[in-house]
Amino acid sequence: MPKFLKNLSDWFEKHIGLHRVGIAVGVTVFAIAAFVLYRILRKISIAEVGHAISNVTWTQLALAAFFVALAYLTLTFYDYFALKTIGRDEVPYHIAAVGGFTSYSIGHNVGFTAFSGGAVRYRIYSASSGLSAVEVAKLCFIAGLTFWLGNIAVLGLGMTIHPEAASMVDQLPPPINRAIGIGLLTALAVYTYYVSVKPRVIGRSNWSVTLPAGRLTILQILIGIVDLTCCSLAMYVLMPVSPKLDFISLAVIFVSSTLLGFASHSPGGLGVFDAAMLIALPQFAPEQLLASLLLFRLFYFIAPFAISLIIIVIREFVLDIKPPAQEMPPPREVNASHVVAKIAEARMVSGKTSLRKAAKPKGTKRKSK
Repeated sequence: MPKFLKNLSDWFEKHIGLHRVGIAVGVTVFAIAAFVLYRILRKISIAEVGHAISNVTWTQLALAAFFVALAYLTLTFYDYFALKTIGRDEVPYHIAAVGGFTSYSIGHNVGFTAFSGGAVRYRIYSASSGLSAVEVAKLCFIAGLTFWLGNIAVLGLGMTIHPEAASMVDQLPPPINRAIGIGLLTALAVYTYYVSVKPRVIGRSNWSVTLPAGRLTILQILIGIVDLTCCSLAMYVLMPVSPKLDFISLAVIFVSSTLLGFASHSPGGLGVFDAAMLIALPQFAPEQLLASLLLFRLFYFIAPFAISLIIIVIREFVLDIKPPAQEMPPPREVNASHVVAKIAEARMVSGKTSLRKAAKPKGTKRKSK
């Protein structure tokens, strides 16, 4: 790196910092979304929203619950895959399932998922499996990598097939969105080839991670695709019956809106995700679309959040009342030289005793009368 760029990078990191830039971007996105959402919903009828919710069938609700359950089941494999990647194969799946489910459901609702979800993971894995803070950080990195690979794959495919859907969110011409989609798929292919050639290690000193190889990267991508597909299907079955909307277009709009909500760091993408969906789907009545969004939030955010809190409370209660395991005293360290000296000393003592016995005069026999 040229000296000028290195000095500029050091100055930027010292005086500004990437975390401050991230916070500034998040606040800006949230402020814009809040303004847009206010303008869209200021004349909305609450009664019509309630009427639209009442028109949702039990079949739609059951299908939405089913797809949300599948999505969270897939999220558990984010953690299980990451544990295998960092070399903690001994951690059983049920621990990974608890860690993955609770960390994502709480992180989705609290916001700043990387920190809130990481804190939940550390509490679970350190107490149950003895993972260190560094290992939990590695786990979070691999799980996050799976998330982003899945997003890139879904967005790349969707923007290539239906660039018009992406244009409803980013307001760019369809040809540009198609070029972006092709670029995303190309980047994904290049990355997969990059990790397939030889082992790739990132990080340094005690924080280094070996990136999953080619076949494992494909597995990562598939896990991410299944997760996002299930989420999109849950939203799709809750949408109003008319006008008709194809699934791929909705998936592109849904994933794009989700990423905007993720960038805002607001709890559950609140305001940002909703505003993006309302802007991108103007063909639906705002009351009907808002009803679908509220139901989706109930299934995907609120219900898993409540279940996670119950799981954590029960788990902490069990850990609190569980008697500590009696540890065996550590074995005494054996000093080889000390043992040899003791053996030699014992032999010397034994030898002296034998000499004394040999030198002792034998008693004379009594004469018989």
